[in-house]
Amino acid sequence: MKIARKFLISGEVQGVGFRFFTQRAAARHQVHGYVRNLPDGRVEALAEGAPNNVEGFKHELAAGPLYSRVETVEEINLEPTGHYASFRIER
Repeated sequence: MKIARKFLISGEVQGVGFRFFTQRAAARHQVHGYVRNLPDGRVEALAEGAPNNVEGFKHELAAGPLYSRVETVEEINLEPTGHYASFRIER
């Protein structure tokens, strides 16, 4: 069984390597999807995978990379599409 979640991460999360950190976290947790910066200063990540993997991925997002400061992680439940074969950084 797979689940899908969209995460909206706010705080000091742009210009600190957050997208690359997120891509490595996705590989560790074997989730597929994407990460991208939003114009309002947040980072958006979409993850599809096994429930435990997505949950572990979310916990890493909440911690963030060394020079980030995560204030909130908003989580939105989605239906998994199976559209993503990997995890990519979108610009």
